[in-house]
Parts: sequence; C-alpha cells; structure tokens
Amino acid sequence: MIELVRAWRHGPTHARVWALAVPMILSNLTVPLVALVDSAVVGHLPHPHQLGAVAVGANFYTVLASLAMFLRMGTTGFSAQAAGQSNAPALRRIFFQSMTLAWLIAVLFALAALPLAAVAFEVMKPSPELHELAQRFFRIRLFGLPAILMQYALVGWLLGLQNARGPLAIMLTTSITNIILVTSFVLGLGWGVEGAAVASVCAEWTGVALGLYLASQRLRELAAPIDWAILRQWSSWKPLVQTNSDIFIRSLALQAVFLSVTLRGAYLGDATVAANALLLNGLMVCSYALDGLSHAVEALCGHAIGARKPVALRRALVVSGGWAGLISLIFAAGFFLFGDLFIAMQTNMPAVRKTAALYLPYLAALPAIAVWSYILDGLFTGATKTREMRNAMVLSVALSFPVALALKGYANHGLWIALLTFMTLRALTMFFTARQITIEKRWIPGLT
Repeated sequence: MIELVRAWRHGPTHARVWALAVPMILSNLTVPLVALVDSAVVGHLPHPHQLGAVAVGANFYTVLASLAMFLRMGTTGFSAQAAGQSNAPALRRIFFQSMTLAWLIAVLFALAALPLAAVAFEVMKPSPELHELAQRFFRIRLFGLPAILMQYALVGWLLGLQNARGPLAIMLTTSITNIILVTSFVLGLGWGVEGAAVASVCAEWTGVALGLYLASQRLRELAAPIDWAILRQWSSWKPLVQTNSDIFIRSLALQAVFLSVTLRGAYLGDATVAANALLLNGLMVCSYALDGLSHAVEALCGHAIGARKPVALRRALVVSGGWAGLISLIFAAGFFLFGDLFIAMQTNMPAVRKTAALYLPYLAALPAIAVWSYILDGLFTGATKTREMRNAMVLSVALSFPVALALKGYANHGLWIALLTFMTLRALTMFFTARQITIEKRWIPGLT
C-alpha cells in the first residue's frame, strides 16, 4: 500500500500521463462522433426504419472494424518497447509491418463480411425497409475499411513513440470532415442513408492521408534504413502476428457480446434496437474517453518495460488507474442526471426516446464497472502479454453466457443485466490474471 501511495504522489508521472491522455481522450471522443452524427442527422428523417438501418449497418461495420483493433494495440506495445530501447531500425520495421498487415486484413475482412452480414440480417429478421437500407449502408461503408485499419496502425505506431498529438490530428480531421459531409449529403443533397455512408467513407480516407504525412515526417527523423533481409524472415513477423492474433481472438469475443445485444434487440422491435443503439453510443463515448488513459498506460508501461524500469511501470499504472476511476464516476453521474438530454440530442422520435429512457439506469452503471478492464487492457497491451489478455476475455464470455440465457425471459432488461454481468466478470478475470503475473514477476522478463 505504501508503494502505491508513493507511486500516486509522483508528480512527473501525472504530467506524463496527462500529456498523453488529454490528446488521446480528445481524439478518442471524436471516434464515436461519426456514429453520433450519423444517428443525429438520420434520426431527424421522417421514418424510424431509416435510423434503425444506420444503427444496424453502423453496428455491423463497427464490429468489423473493432475486430481489427489489434492493429493499433499490437503496434503500440511493440513500438513503445522499441522506443524504450531507442531501437530505430525496429521502429521502422514495425511501421512497415503494421501497414502491410492493415491492407491484407482489410481485404480479407471485406471478402468475409459480405456473406456473413447477409446471414446476420436474415437471422435478425428486421422489417423489409430496414433490411434493405441497412445492407446498402453497410456495403458502402466497406469501402472505408482499408482506411480505418491503416488509421489504427498509424495511431498505434505514433502513440508508441509517445506522440499523442498526431493521433488527435488524424481523428479530428476524420470527424470534422464527416460532420461537414454527412450534413451536406443527407440534409443538403437529400441522399438519405446512403449519403451518411458515403460521408463516413470520405472522412476515413481523409484522416488516413493526414496520418501518412505525419508518419513520413517521423520516419525521416529515424536515421536507420529498413533491413529487408530481416523482413523476409518469418521470425521478424512472428511476434507481431502472434500478438495480433491473440488480440483478434480477444476482440472477436468482445464484439460477439455487443453484436448479440443488437441481434437480440432486433427481435424486440425497431424501436428497441434503435434505443439500444443510442444507449450503446453513450457507452462508446465513455469507453473512448477512458481509453485515452488506457492508451497512456500502453505507451508509458511499454516504454518502462523496454527501458527495464519497474518503478516507472508501477507509477504509470497507479496514476492512470486512479484518474480513470474518478472520470468513470463523472460519466456515471452524467448519464444518471442528463441521460434524457443525451437521448434527445440523437433523435426526436417519441417511441425511440421513450424506450431508451427505460434503460438509462443500466447505462449509468456501466462506466464505473467497465473502467477497470480498460486500464488493465492498457497494461497487458503495453507489456505485450496478449495471450493472458485473450484468455481472460474468453473466460469472461464463457462465464457470462449462461447468465444471459437465464435472463432471456426478462426481455431488454435481461439483456442489459447480462451486459453488466459480463463487464464485471471481464474486470475480475483480468485483475486476477494481472495479480498472478505480478506474483511471478513476469512483467519485465529477466528482471528479479
């Protein structure tokens, strides 16, 4: 306990955490703005199925893109450790490898997404109008998939170098472009749901163009050529591929949970699936904000591990975790007191607003529960302990599944209680896994 207090009182660590966290919080908050703006603009069109189509189509795309989040997470851990070792050749190699993987995975995901999405739409059995529009929206959004995956790799690489302003510039550019284009295409040109999809695609490619420019500047500063001979060896790819594979399985399990919320909500009617989507936008805002501190943990812990400094590792985790806990309580209070306003900002449809209001207490409870898994994600990622993170996630989903089945008869209330249970189990499994690694002194290999 004394060591934790000392870690919290270390002023320079607070400064370093916030120097990274503030730009990342701001940049992360711009990510859900794409979904929020789309919902807000389309939510003022005349028919509920139009909002439902954007909610469902965007959810499928978000699931697909989130499955590739391992590109950012894996890249951050390796680039942070390379930066801690002052290893310029490794930094250049990691950049090249992550960008190559972004393109390969985008192509594979897009090819797999079309038939899988068709099956998912059939399983949902939405109204014919919602079905057709959601499919059109999703297919257009797929053209932005390579861009969003490249953004993940760029953000991860820059963050590993403890450059948080670059990711902020990328995300702000993407969000501002989306706001301008979706308003112009949907309300100005009358392109409807399809216009919202086209606007998002254009915004994603604009953001990645800026990211490539910023990365090229940093690459010129690294006075080390790429060793092409090493890149031809599988051994140079294996750690990054293995880490990304672990995080992919972890992300797949996580997104299966959120996809099940959408699928189950669709059985309960168009108003319910739209209301759940708007509420999950709230969780998305909260998670992206708290992930700013998680990203600070990734960069600082990865750097500390690369530099073999256990005290710096402890300070980064304690300071980031303490601030994240306080911010989660602010979000919880905000949703509890002003949740109705949050819903009203997204839609003026009475049926959707009334339905969403019933489930606001669940949204208010989520931040304080979910925050701990976000911070521990940062620790595991920065340490590249991705196998342990994967196992904890799979175990959490497995333990949550029977709970969800038992609550099936309670309709949407049961669905939200099951989600809260999953988030609780996720935090607990990661905590006990981290505790075991600490006992075995495995955070910094070879350090006794």
